Amino acid sequence: MLGPTIDEDNVIEMPDASEAVMHFLSIGWKMFFALIPPRRYGHGLWAFVISLFFIGVVTAVVAEFATMFGCELGIKQPVTAITFVALGTSLPDTFASRTAAINSEHADSAIGNITGSNSVNVFLGLGLPWIIASVYNRLKHDRDYFVKTGALGFSVALFLATSVVCFSILVLRRWKLKGELGGPALTKWLSAGILVLLWVFYILMSTLQTQGIIAV
Repeated sequence: MLGPTIDEDNVIEMPDASEAVMHFLSIGWKMFFALIPPRRYGHGLWAFVISLFFIGVVTAVVAEFATMFGCELGIKQPVTAITFVALGTSLPDTFASRTAAINSEHADSAIGNITGSNSVNVFLGLGLPWIIASVYNRLKHDRDYFVKTGALGFSVALFLATSVVCFSILVLRRWKLKGELGGPALTKWLSAGILVLLWVFYILMSTLQTQGIIAV
């Protein structure tokens, strides 16, 4: 519901115009996620399991629309995967980390959410489908499961290189500023700008390599 709220200090806060607009734009999703049972059932187990299922449904819808959008624009599938699909599936992690950074005393929750999410994507998101496909092909067709790679090698190597720079910045911030997030305005915006530029550099170089403009 859109209305006045009371914070921890018993101060009444009124919603502003942007909150009202976002409320009505997202009313459909709010109704969808209202089907999640309250946390008091099963000590929160049902809420956790069903919410994960709903997030998977939303992610699948976003990924499908992003793929169709890239197809309509004539963008190659590897480029669509690292841009539209990746953005659509990772934005929830961004908002979750933002909330954790605001509400948590330490930066561990915000950074841990991102690193944990990527570990799930790599280890479980890749490993589980590969296991299922391998077992299915062996039992059904008596053959190994094998898919050729395209431009993945360059993209992964570039991602690893930019990730090293990213974590180096976090280590440097902890060493100099005693904290990964926040700090003086100059270093805060400089760190954020460098991280955004790393993402732009990764997207640009991967796209150029996929399109055949640069050869590696």
